Amino acid sequence: MFLYCGIACRRKFFWCYRLLSTYVTKTRYLFELKEDDDACKKAQQTGAFYLFHGLAPLLQTSAHQYLAPRHSLLELERLLGKFGQDAQRIEDSVLIGCSEQQEAWFALDLGLDSSFSISASLHKPEMETELKGSFIELRKALFQLNARDASMLSTAQALLRWHDAHQFCSRSGQPTKKNVAGSKRVCPSNNIIYYPQMAPVVITLVSDGTRCLLARQSSFPKGMYSALAGFCDIGESVEETIRREVAEEVGLEVESLQYCASQHWPFPSGSLMIACHATVKPGQTEIQVNLRELETAAWFSHDEVATALKRKGPYTQQQNGTFPFWLPPKLAISHQLIKEWVEKQTCSSLPA
Repeated sequence: MFLYCGIACRRKFFWCYRLLSTYVTKTRYLFELKEDDDACKKAQQTGAFYLFHGLAPLLQTSAHQYLAPRHSLLELERLLGKFGQDAQRIEDSVLIGCSEQQEAWFALDLGLDSSFSISASLHKPEMETELKGSFIELRKALFQLNARDASMLSTAQALLRWHDAHQFCSRSGQPTKKNVAGSKRVCPSNNIIYYPQMAPVVITLVSDGTRCLLARQSSFPKGMYSALAGFCDIGESVEETIRREVAEEVGLEVESLQYCASQHWPFPSGSLMIACHATVKPGQTEIQVNLRELETAAWFSHDEVATALKRKGPYTQQQNGTFPFWLPPKLAISHQLIKEWVEKQTCSSLPA
């Protein structure tokens, strides 16, 4: 009995150790770096840096995909020195994550104004030549990145944009100061602390039972349709936002809601996308498009949507002047939302 208990305890300790050595350990390490400036500075010594210019990430082309190169602190210091920049500019970097081996990852924008730079920003063409890459708008490159780089660069861009827009205190007007990790900014004159924030956005796939409603805005690539989306207003719950957005945009009343998933989205300035399914009341399916919000909206059958999921856009114009109907790429949460609806419809149509 004693031997059995000893083995059981050792096994329990082993599994606890395994748990703490992965996700929990990584999370607590990141927490330490955000709270302890000295620890974060130390992490920069062995960390890796992703570079941006004017919020566009540095990317290199590999086959049909973009890759995000990383640079060590020493490489970054040499680069800044070559272009006549003070190494203090590295203090503008922000912490964006770490590996399971506790290699910290940072992002630095070389194109935004810096209090540590001799000139306003480093010239983009010269930087691209030196770094053997291109600074490409994230919106254009996002769907040609692997999932890890897409998530990492989205986080980095959102943080860099937030810091660029919050350099002064809204109460005193005085300059704010970021901590080393970039997890907050403080106004020295009144000690007000500002934390990076995201705007909650609902994205809703409306169904009448056999069809789903998809829409497009004029800013979408030609032929692309997606689920309805809109920002939460102050004082609203997620459920209230969904009901209001569906009523505002397509003139329909939602009957039931079901949560699907969520996703950080870097556009327009850092959003939390909350994806849900919604059904409309029977017999109330006539769409009344709000042209101030949408270009068009329509009901699509299961087969039409299933076929569109297999397509990869954007597409060129066809001979008849139209564009093929296609859907957002896999990395977008709207793709997951639509795919989930198709799979549910497929399962419900199978014989018992």
